[in-house]
Amino acid sequence: VQLQASGGGLVQAGDSLRLSCARAGRPFSSVIMGWFRQVPGKEREFVAAISWRYSNTYYADSVKGRFTISRDNSKNTIFLEMANLKPEDTAVYYCASGPTLLEFQSKPNYWGQGTQVTVSS
Repeated sequence: VQLQASGGGLVQAGDSLRLSCARAGRPFSSVIMGWFRQVPGKEREFVAAISWRYSNTYYADSVKGRFTISRDNSKNTIFLEMANLKPEDTAVYYCASGPTLLEFQSKPNYWGQGTQVTVSS
């Protein structure tokens, strides 16, 4: 299984940005995919996740109402729409997947490479 993330960049506070993560490899159905983020000196933190089978979505409190996670089955891709970005959203964002939400949030079994998101004030 390979996860390929893209879409990071430099934006101003209040702007929007969309991240993508394409999954390649063996077929899957019951799986959670989503995003974590990390800033230097801090632990990686959960951002959002989506259930591939039922499209249930889960968000960290810090991004609720601003970020939207979605999926495109035909492209094996998930998206993270980030609106009203704040400087504190600046981080390296990592795509990941896991078999269940609990396992995903504690220790995903697959990681993509990170993509940098920088929000200037």
